[in-house]
Amino acid sequence: MDRRGVVNFVRSEYALLALLVLIVGGAWGFMELADEVLEGETHRLDEVVLLAMRNPADLSDPLGPGWVEEVGRDVTALGGLAIVGFISIVAVGHMMLRGRHRGALYVALTVGGGILVSTLLKSGFDRPRPDLVPHGATVYTASFPSGHSMMSAVVYLTLGVLLARLDSRPALRIYVLGVAIFLTIAVGISRIYLGVHWPTDVLAGWTAGATWALLCWAGADILQRRGRLEAAEKP
Repeated sequence: MDRRGVVNFVRSEYALLALLVLIVGGAWGFMELADEVLEGETHRLDEVVLLAMRNPADLSDPLGPGWVEEVGRDVTALGGLAIVGFISIVAVGHMMLRGRHRGALYVALTVGGGILVSTLLKSGFDRPRPDLVPHGATVYTASFPSGHSMMSAVVYLTLGVLLARLDSRPALRIYVLGVAIFLTIAVGISRIYLGVHWPTDVLAGWTAGATWALLCWAGADILQRRGRLEAAEKP
């Protein structure tokens, strides 16, 4: 191995180590936040942020004109199970058509596993939905963590990091990851705006979903090194 190869190897090892540190930090952050929520330490902050998005004279009226609330409903649908499931199927199909069969299987397993984790966490904590304001969307499940926020992070961030790893062009990588982050943040904010989640529900969903995406990123890196996952395409 020449000097350049050694430098690239060391850099990749440090990058993987940094990913693992972020994964551990994300898991720790989620557990700390969950503990604070269970003890009721975040309730006052949740109320302040939630009410800040409402008309003080009429708590049933979110801030802004009527079309903003309609946009909020459209955006929040991007984190729904039907939409994220459809997008995942399209992404897997795209990878299959490009001949990246192992990558397609990995995406299907990681996205499906993330959705399963989200469902189990929500059932385990069973936190009631906000009752300060009328809900701007129909809800059926518990509140913590926000399923829409976590599933959007799981699907969009996981797809973003995995698709970015399959292409060596920096501009395309940045674009894919940027879109994934933007969609994840937008979905979470829409859940608070519509009054169906406490802010800490959304924060927990983002934290858990981002941690899962980083875990998938690290897994893809390890599998690519071992030749069990397709390498990035050259520009």
